[in-house]
Amino acid sequence: MNKGYYFLSILGLAFVLHCCKSINSNISYLDQELPDSKPKLFATSVVNTDAIEINTVFNASNTELFFTRIIDGRFVLHHSELTDGSWTTPESIEMFSNQDDESVAIDPSITADGNTFYFLGISPKDRSASSKPDIFRSQKVGGKWQVASRVGYPISTDNFAESYPVVVADGSIYFTSDRPGGFGKRDIYRAQYLGDGKFDIPINLGSEINTKKSERSTYVSPDESFLITGNTYTEERGFAVSFKENNKWQTPIYFDLGESIIEDWIYFCPYMSPDNKYFFFSKRYSAPPESGWKGAIKGEVHWVKAHGIFSLKK
Repeated sequence: MNKGYYFLSILGLAFVLHCCKSINSNISYLDQELPDSKPKLFATSVVNTDAIEINTVFNASNTELFFTRIIDGRFVLHHSELTDGSWTTPESIEMFSNQDDESVAIDPSITADGNTFYFLGISPKDRSASSKPDIFRSQKVGGKWQVASRVGYPISTDNFAESYPVVVADGSIYFTSDRPGGFGKRDIYRAQYLGDGKFDIPINLGSEINTKKSERSTYVSPDESFLITGNTYTEERGFAVSFKENNKWQTPIYFDLGESIIEDWIYFCPYMSPDNKYFFFSKRYSAPPESGWKGAIKGEVHWVKAHGIFSLKK
């Protein structure tokens, strides 16, 4: 290879890498105006409407978005896809064969390849029996999401509640459960993925993360370097972040959202955009406040620039 050809080859490679970097740095979030250090509603009239919406998440490549909308008492998953440079109008995904009956499908988390997602589910049959939530799984076949199936033991159990599944890069799952042996009313666990849809016995994250209180909605980064959960570690309401150091989770640190926490609103469903630039969270208002989901009259998805969260890392 002569020197001229070698130089042109290197130059061409540098150009390709530069173009890839430019494309990856120009991620589209439904073509929305990006937030700054103060939270704002995400995608009004598209995700946030007059209905109750919660839980916006993207797949790893930022080409598919998921959220839940409550329709006639049903918690229905919706999704939008980036196709030919434009986002499609959000459509519902049928997770249960008898979707017209009351059911719950919320808190989705998508595998790295974008072809499987896990979610908190209550089937119509279990909803009518007031059963506790379990973890369900749906797979994409031929470009279409299939009716979900319950992830069996040791993830889901018959007598206890499992919720807020988060799948990480190697396919392992974090989730919360009120099963016996925890530190509080509800703890966060991790289950190692064994392949072929199977999981090892879940491991409690320990007293650094789990307190005597009830741990709830949690996000874990794909590389498991940090997690964000509802703040039960100080008196402030909102969220807290834990960073992993020497393969050990540190006590979560409360962080300021950039706005005052509104009394009687519940803050939940933390999520970080795949590029770690934006923090998403949901709010719910019920009347009266203690009525929970039965009395919910408003649910919103917000997002904010995430730089302040990472500034807390030692």
